[in-house]
Amino acid sequence: MSHWNIAAAQYGGQHHSVDDHIAHHLHFIAEAAHHQCDLLVFPELSLTGPGATALPLPPEDDRLQPLLDAAHFYRITLIAGLPVERNGQRQKGLALFIPSRDRILRYPQGSGASLVPGDKQLTIIDGQSDSPNLDPQATLFTSCQSVRDYRWRQSINTLQRFAHRYAIAVLMANAGAGSALWDEKGQLIVRADKGELLLTGTRNGQGWQGDIIPLG
Repeated sequence: MSHWNIAAAQYGGQHHSVDDHIAHHLHFIAEAAHHQCDLLVFPELSLTGPGATALPLPPEDDRLQPLLDAAHFYRITLIAGLPVERNGQRQKGLALFIPSRDRILRYPQGSGASLVPGDKQLTIIDGQSDSPNLDPQATLFTSCQSVRDYRWRQSINTLQRFAHRYAIAVLMANAGAGSALWDEKGQLIVRADKGELLLTGTRNGQGWQGDIIPLG
């Protein structure tokens, strides 16, 4: 795919119910679709929040159906954050909504995920591995985060090095501030300040271009 429009949702929603989170997500999705984005990535645990003392219960698929309907309607792929159950334990995970599928796919969050434009699945990257299992056809690595201050500076340094080392564009969706996009050389294309907004990136024959779109 020579032309690809992607976006990170700098989403800082603090809600008490999954339904409220979903309604908030739909606002971002409509805006991303208005700007003809093919992919929209939300920060970690965007659909539930982190929980007061432990990760919340993962929402059922029927509760998330409005997001799958939006993916179908707008022809946009969505990655949102939610808890997942693995081996009887709850951990941070990702929900993937694809225009061409009628089922929501769930993955552990790992350290991020690589994507092939137009593909129907994520390749989750193991943060503990010295040699990440990147799909050789992938052109984008996504990182869903909710970090601030020192941890944010650590994250952006790590992701920039990752982009340069593995020659892959990197999109970071961070809650509240500092979402960013780097190209395949590790050069910063665009980085957001604070606030709820869309950080967008477009890849064409001349490389990547970025923009910041405030949400009213």
